[in-house]
Amino acid sequence: MATSGTTAFDLNIDDIIEEAYERCGMRTNSGKDLRSARRSLNLLFSEWGNRGIHLWKVELNEVALVSGQAEYTVDGQVNDVLEAYISSTAAASNNANTQDVSLTKIDRSAYAALPNKLSTGQPSQYYVDRQTTPKIFVYQAPDLNTYTTLKFYTINRIEDAGSYTNQADVAYRFLPCMCSGLAYYLSQKRAPDRISLLKQLYEDELLRALNEDGARSSVYISPQSYFGDGV
Repeated sequence: MATSGTTAFDLNIDDIIEEAYERCGMRTNSGKDLRSARRSLNLLFSEWGNRGIHLWKVELNEVALVSGQAEYTVDGQVNDVLEAYISSTAAASNNANTQDVSLTKIDRSAYAALPNKLSTGQPSQYYVDRQTTPKIFVYQAPDLNTYTTLKFYTINRIEDAGSYTNQADVAYRFLPCMCSGLAYYLSQKRAPDRISLLKQLYEDELLRALNEDGARSSVYISPQSYFGDGV
């Protein structure tokens, strides 16, 4: 059986826009159509920030802890911080003696209730202030006796569409729902008779992609034993 032997299929922004307009039963006829579609595509990426975790945008970051300092600024491209831990070494210095301790994530109310936020010791909790430029607050403020580095996994924003010749900053398994989503967005402006159909197709495609994008781990199932009267 003859096959291509390649797995390089991708779509550039112009291809995505053309596909979306075709699903609306239309063709792009002007630069205004292209600009409108690119704007809608960027809005779609913004919406995905509210839809869950996209594994291809998860990144491990680190900052050096400062003695007595509880607040640390995070890059503006970060949408949220998923997990955080303190480490005895920076990534470049990791070795067999590296020690890591996981931190517990708390919400704003729990952090606000802490009595002395600048008391020093070994950090055990962290709070993420999700502003335009996010910040991480650790508690207690580090004393640097053992742990010198804060490491944390972030979910980052999807990059803007940019030039029409660019590829989208999207994993290949999200290409179908990206085209469906853009078609749905465009239908609200150009093909109102197709809104209901294209919305359903988009939601179905997105659900499949998000389910596939979930992290997998081993599951162990043990039978429950009953003794005596079933207690």
